[in-house]
Amino acid sequence: MPNSASLPPVIFLMGPTASGKTELALELCTHFPCDIVSVDSALVYRGLDIGSGKPSAEILAAFPHRLVDICEPTEIYSAARFSSDAMSEIAEIRARGRIPLLVGGTGLYFRALRHGLSPLPAADEAIRQRLLEEAESAGWEGLYQRLKTLDPAAAARLHPRDTQRLQRALEVIELTGQPMSEQWAKGSDDCLDGPVLTLILAPAQRKILHQAIAQRFQVMLDAGLVAEVEALRANPNLQPALPAVRAVGYRQVWGYLDGTWDHPTMVEKALAATRQLAKRQLTWLRGEAGARWFDCQDVQLHKAARVWLAARLG
Repeated sequence: MPNSASLPPVIFLMGPTASGKTELALELCTHFPCDIVSVDSALVYRGLDIGSGKPSAEILAAFPHRLVDICEPTEIYSAARFSSDAMSEIAEIRARGRIPLLVGGTGLYFRALRHGLSPLPAADEAIRQRLLEEAESAGWEGLYQRLKTLDPAAAARLHPRDTQRLQRALEVIELTGQPMSEQWAKGSDDCLDGPVLTLILAPAQRKILHQAIAQRFQVMLDAGLVAEVEALRANPNLQPALPAVRAVGYRQVWGYLDGTWDHPTMVEKALAATRQLAKRQLTWLRGEAGARWFDCQDVQLHKAARVWLAARLG
């Protein structure tokens, strides 16, 4: 088995939502022997096409993306499952003499690959159900305040409306008696081997990203996002508490179809949630040591990225 130094590199192409990662990935694939592995917590779900920004069928046919459309929206896809799936894909790509190009904006998935995951206890459905009931009666803000008291480090990394991870953090505290942040700090040995080349796309000004987010969401609405969510709602096993439905955009349209708010409010809430997501992504990305940042608005972006990568691939 080759040692880490002799392994071919893995490329991480990271960036906030709406920064143009897919376009650059396709450009790199036309110039380098790369195979794309998606690093996106929404693209794994079948049926979440428009609102997730999933590449078109034509693009996927010409440039296959691994870890896209691999599970049903009624399933819960975890960072641990992603890490296992991605490691298998990376090994297979390397075995074919090609370069794994990991593209996406789900920071937790990248972290799982780079640093491994701490050994956390399995889910306890009784605790989860009780926490859900508490949230329904007292609100998620009350649970978030509880987490701030019990584990301020974890609370600082989570958005108060990130209900899935908030629930998990409180569950882990009950199961282990230890804060989730201590579990994160432990890490594990099951992580990626070999060199990693990291490219990060981001705009020079945040307002540019906000404009791109607004334009992108309008394109999604024009493409039939509301009808897509209506089709998902026809599945009686798909409940609002599932991660697929809680994905940004889907959650807001689901609420609109429930009659919780009108169409303009839905749009406003979806844009606000997407801007918050981009903000969290950028905060995460600033912690990426050794990454090369590129301005996603640079007209010479594709050339600059190719030149930078070519110099490192040899």
